[in-house]
Amino acid sequence: MKEKKIILPTIAEARKFVEEATRCDFDIDVFYNRVTIDAKSILGVLSLDLTRVLTVQFNGTDEVFEEYLDTLSPESAITAA
Repeated sequence: MKEKKIILPTIAEARKFVEEATRCDFDIDVFYNRVTIDAKSILGVLSLDLTRVLTVQFNGTDEVFEEYLDTLSPESAITAA
């Protein structure tokens, strides 16, 4: 199982994240504290506290998706600001 930390600073970015997750043929979960959400559910993702660092877990391999997740890492958000 792979795990990455991300931050979704805007609703538009959350929507793009769900679109990217939907393209993958494996399960992807997003969680914060005890709440676990299917990453392919826009309502679920928007129900999370988007001001927090979120954890993404997935079992499959998709280089494009993983590169996209790297652009959402908290470290890249700090350097972009």
